[in-house]
Amino acid sequence: MTAKRSQRKTNNSDNIKSFLGIAKKVFLFFFAFSIFWVIVYRFINPPMTWLMLQRGIEQKIEGKEWKIVKKWRNFDELSENLKYAAIAGEDAKFMNHWGFDLEAIKKAYQKNQKSTKKVSGGSTISQQTAKNVFLWPGRSWIRKGFETYFTVLIEIFWPKKRILEVYLNVIETGDGIYGAEVATQRYFGKSAESLSKGQAALLVAVLPNPLRWSPAKPTAYIYYKQGLILRNMRRLSKVEF
Repeated sequence: MTAKRSQRKTNNSDNIKSFLGIAKKVFLFFFAFSIFWVIVYRFINPPMTWLMLQRGIEQKIEGKEWKIVKKWRNFDELSENLKYAAIAGEDAKFMNHWGFDLEAIKKAYQKNQKSTKKVSGGSTISQQTAKNVFLWPGRSWIRKGFETYFTVLIEIFWPKKRILEVYLNVIETGDGIYGAEVATQRYFGKSAESLSKGQAALLVAVLPNPLRWSPAKPTAYIYYKQGLILRNMRRLSKVEF
């Protein structure tokens, strides 16, 4: 009996060591691959995101045509008004923080504590970019953990200009359309490099839910948000990219 117990303990110990060895290799592989992935996307534009793929699949399931319309615009080809509007409407401290706005997160937490449903997220442009480019849609602590990890990586390996460029090119801006260029052509009949302040603010105002709202048919609430964004844009007039 003693010999059998000893053998069982030895086997269990070997199994644990084997599991830990495999887990270590998986962790090191993921760590190395994720850094490589982020560095590659600093220089190569992401061809697809998980959200685009999911929306396309949802369209097919509903019997609709597969629709992913996008057109990349480099940073210098995007309107300065659009850049200022994105920061003013989504992340006022974007140029100064290291990926996270702790004050905004705290305020969002306090708001959510007073509501029976989620009303505010507090995510920065960096967090949204990390989520859109590297992760799947949805809400879970696991995905939030990966979002935090990739946010740190892009803040380390990408300049702020690249983060904002990618963000403005991959965001969902309507049913089956992604990025600022296609959106501005669709809603305003012009390129994203020639948006006025009002148009840029209107486009950013609908970003939290572009499937519900549209710059082509702004509600009173969207006009209200546009006004807030325009006011914040004036405060950002001295920001240099």
